[in-house]
Amino acid sequence: MHPHMLKRNTIKILKLKNKKNILYVRCRYLQRLCGYACSRRDRLSVRDRENEAGEKCCRSRSLLPIGRFTGYSRLCGRFFGIGSMGSQTDASILVLCGVHFMGETAKIICPDKKVLIPDMNAGCSLADSCPADAFAEFVKAHPGYKVISYVNTSAAVKAYTDVVVTSSNARQIVESFPADEKIIFGPDKNLGNYINSITGRDMLLWDGACHVHSQFSLEKIVDLKKQYPDAEVITHPECKQPVVQVSDFVGSTAALLKHTVKSDKKQFIVATESGVIHEMRKQSPDKEFIPAPPNDSTCACNECNFMRLNTMEKLYNCLKYELPEIFVDEQVQEKAIRPIKKMLEISERLGL
Repeated sequence: MHPHMLKRNTIKILKLKNKKNILYVRCRYLQRLCGYACSRRDRLSVRDRENEAGEKCCRSRSLLPIGRFTGYSRLCGRFFGIGSMGSQTDASILVLCGVHFMGETAKIICPDKKVLIPDMNAGCSLADSCPADAFAEFVKAHPGYKVISYVNTSAAVKAYTDVVVTSSNARQIVESFPADEKIIFGPDKNLGNYINSITGRDMLLWDGACHVHSQFSLEKIVDLKKQYPDAEVITHPECKQPVVQVSDFVGSTAALLKHTVKSDKKQFIVATESGVIHEMRKQSPDKEFIPAPPNDSTCACNECNFMRLNTMEKLYNCLKYELPEIFVDEQVQEKAIRPIKKMLEISERLGL
C-alpha cells in the first residue's frame, strides 16, 4: 500500500471522534450528508446518548478521510482515504456513515479492523446493478480484456477486476493502457460512455447505472437554462450522455467543487446528487446553486435514498452495540485489494 497516495486521493477531511479505539463520523456531519436538518429534540437525544455511551463517544480532534459522502462524492478517491487513515490509526473499529460498498472497501483495505455501518440496508443502485456472478460470466465471455471497475462496486466484483478507478482518475488510468488494449469497463455505462467519448477508446461497457444520475431530465435542464441564462450547467459523468453534452463543465465531485470555487460565474445548475450542494454553498456562499430537476417532479429523485438511510439514531445504536458489522471473505479480500493497489501504483506513476 502507499499511504501517501491514499492521502493524496482524499478529497474531504472530516472531524471524527476517537476514544477507546473507536472512530466515527460526527453526528453534525451526518446531518449534512443525509441532507436534512434534524430537530432540536433529535440533537438533544443524540447528545444524551453520547453521554450514556461514555468513553466511546468522547469528543476529540482526530481526523479521518471519509469516502464519497457524500455524495460528495460521495466516492471517489475519497474512499481510499478511509483505508489510509484507518490503517494508520490505533483505532480497532471504523464506523462509516455511508453505503455498503464503502464499508466493504474499508474492510478490504483494513482487514484487521472491525468495520461498521449504521444501516446494512444502505446499498448502492450502481453497485447492485452489477451482480458479481453475472459480471464474472461477462468477463469470462471476453478473454483477453483488461477489466477496469469503478469504485462503486462490491468486494466480489473488485475481485474480478484488474484495476479500480474513481471518477477523478478514470480518464488518466484508461489512457495509461495502450491504445489498442481491449478493455471491459463497469459497472457504470454512463461514465464508461463519457470516458470513451473523451479518449477515443472503444471500451466494452457493463450495462449499469446510478439511479440518481440517470434521472436528470434533459428537457427540464434546458428549460432551467432559459430561466437562468447566465448559469453554468455542471454535471457529474455518471449522468446520461445527452445531459453531459449540454453541460458547460463535466467532472468528478471534487472537480465540480473546485470549479465552482474558481469560476467567475455566480449561478450553477448542478446535475449530481443534491447533497453536494451543501458543500458548494459552504465554500462559495456568494454564489447560487440550483439543483438540476429529475424526470419525475413528484419525487426527490436527485437524492440518494440509500445514503439517507443513515440517521443519528442508527449511528448511536451502531456505536453502542457495535453492529451491524461488515464482513468480507478472506479470499475475496486478497483478490479485491490487488486492483486497488494497481490503481495506486498507476496514480503514483502518473503523478495523480
